[in-house]
Amino acid sequence: MTVIGLCGSSGSGKGYVCGVFKKYGVEYIDTDKVYLDIAVSGSPCVAELCRFFGDEVLNADGSLNRRELSKRVFEGDNAAQHLKMLNRISHKYIRQNVVATLEKFKEAGVKAVIIDAPVLFESGFNDLCNVTVCVTAPKEIKLERILKRDKITRHKAEARIDSQLADSRLRELCDYEIVNDGTTDLDNEIMKVICGIGLK
Repeated sequence: MTVIGLCGSSGSGKGYVCGVFKKYGVEYIDTDKVYLDIAVSGSPCVAELCRFFGDEVLNADGSLNRRELSKRVFEGDNAAQHLKMLNRISHKYIRQNVVATLEKFKEAGVKAVIIDAPVLFESGFNDLCNVTVCVTAPKEIKLERILKRDKITRHKAEARIDSQLADSRLRELCDYEIVNDGTTDLDNEIMKVICGIGLK
């Protein structure tokens, strides 16, 4: 089974790209969704996050208050340190889930699966992959997408993008690049990857 690591900063359109890959028979694991699944009341991940960030990052039902946590990791003087700690804690729990899901796909005879991970290299998830792909787009387009999707301020959207690896660095690290700027033929971009890694 070929494991494809897919990365790109917020607003690059990774989820949409995964949907196009699926048309060609490539399954995917959305690590953001995995994070949501483990950020529930009573989970080991939430308990550990609370020990560091305090009960203020909890909702009334004990689940994780992602909006409050987002403030901690993207705003203020200690934002960079807080983001590093959030990743250190959450990534180990996400990884456990991803590894188990990969095994299920393998047992089911799936030929290729994507790990959709915004911080693929920072998390070390790239070592689970046979090939890596970055999704890129101009910053202004990313900002428009984030503002429309998340209903946050432009300042917060910029802070989110700036906290992640730049497209130029991702191009250096990855085997393939998919340009998702709204005008480039996305199916053609994805087919280049599929053919390049021998899936077609």
